[in-house]
Amino acid sequence: MRIVIAEDNAILRDGLAQLLIERGHEVAAIAIDAHALGAAVAEHRPDVAVVDIRMPPTFTDEGLVEAVALRRRFPDIGVLVFSQWVETRYASELLAGKAAGVGYLLKDRVADVSEFVDALVRVASGGTALDPEVVTQLMGSRCKAEALDRLTPREREMLGLMAQGLSNGALAAALHVTERAVEKHIGNIFTKLDLPTSDGHHRRVLAVLRYLE
Repeated sequence: MRIVIAEDNAILRDGLAQLLIERGHEVAAIAIDAHALGAAVAEHRPDVAVVDIRMPPTFTDEGLVEAVALRRRFPDIGVLVFSQWVETRYASELLAGKAAGVGYLLKDRVADVSEFVDALVRVASGGTALDPEVVTQLMGSRCKAEALDRLTPREREMLGLMAQGLSNGALAAALHVTERAVEKHIGNIFTKLDLPTSDGHHRRVLAVLRYLE
C-alpha cells in the first residue's frame, strides 16, 4: 500500500510513517502543508492519503479543504482524515456523493495501532472508516440544517435580521409589518427550530446561533 502523509507535527508524522513502514507499507511522501499534499498526491498517485485538518499557514481547515479537492481530482485515491477535530461543513462535502474510499478518525480516540492500520487499508481498498463521534456530529449538523430548511423565506429573512441584533420594533419597521406579526413569526421560528421555552437559555440567542452555524 502506497501512502502519502500530510501532518505538520514532526513527532506524529515521523512516528506514523515508521509504524506504517514497519508493517510493510510504503510511505511515498510526507507533506507538512496542504499545498505540498496536493503536489505529493499528483506526483506519487498513492493508494491513500492520511490528512490532518489544521495545517499551515492558518491552522484552521486547510487539510480538510485540500482533502475535498483531492477527492474531486483523484476519486480513486482513498482519503483518511486523521485529526483531533470534527469539522462538519467540509466533512459533509468529503462524504457527499461517492463515499467509498473515505475515512475520518479522531486522534484521541484511536487506542490501537492495528485498528488504525486496518482502517487505512480499508479506505485504500475503497471502503470507509468513520469514528462514531464524527457520525454523531454530522447527523446533528444535518438535523440543524433540516430545521432551518423548514423556515419560510420570510422567517429566514427575519432570523437574519435578528442575527444583526434588531429588536422586535426594528424588525417590524424593516419588514413593514406590525410588531404583533413579528412576534408571531418569531414564535414560528422557535417552534420550527425545536427551541421550547427554557429557564436556562434565551431562545432568541439560541435561534440566532443556529442560524449562524
